[in-house]
Amino acid sequence: MTDAGQKVVVRMEKVSRIYRRGGIEVAAVRDVDLEIRGGEFAALVGPSGSGKTTLLNLIGGLDSPTSGRIWVGDVETTRLSRAELAQVRLRHIGFVFQEYNLIPVLSALENVEYVMLLQGVGEGERRTRALALLKELGLGGMEHRRPNELSGGQQQRVAVARAIVSEPLIVLPDEPTANLDSVAGAALLDLMRTLNERKGVTFVFSTHDPMVMQRARRIIHMRDGRIVPE
Repeated sequence: MTDAGQKVVVRMEKVSRIYRRGGIEVAAVRDVDLEIRGGEFAALVGPSGSGKTTLLNLIGGLDSPTSGRIWVGDVETTRLSRAELAQVRLRHIGFVFQEYNLIPVLSALENVEYVMLLQGVGEGERRTRALALLKELGLGGMEHRRPNELSGGQQQRVAVARAIVSEPLIVLPDEPTANLDSVAGAALLDLMRTLNERKGVTFVFSTHDPMVMQRARRIIHMRDGRIVPE
């Protein structure tokens, strides 16, 4: 559970992201100051175009700010090279995408193991950790199925397992329920809330789904690229 004494895992200072389209500047994110503490279960919410996904991508190092500074843990990611930033993503950030982004030729087990393979974790430990987590997430007996042999909800559970198996500082689900029906979406959210409460996994969602907002312990409202008061 989060409390005021928990360590800051993400800090943003005066972060902006400006895109140039046809000679016109569009500010997707404007002068954002934000802190996320370990153990939070937070949701970035706002209308389409408010900057939610851009902000999530900036936290995750998938995009770079036009101005401002970002820290993940004790590392200022805005000062890193591309190769160094890739290592931060690999070791400290978990992603859950609305399109699942599983590797279609790999089994569920192999998809979950993949991040640990890139990290250099030994085969035995990879297999043990991945199997245990898949079982915990209700996918025991399905570990050798490929993504096309799983339902949407099952694929998203595999994606969650892949995101958390290496115990990152923060997990960033981007509209994780967008392609799921209400039953599968609710089950997935309850699962992630349980992981947050039992394991202290830090989640920051980008969403406009009321089910996510109902379960979040912190709501961060965005409008026109800015964080606005609740």
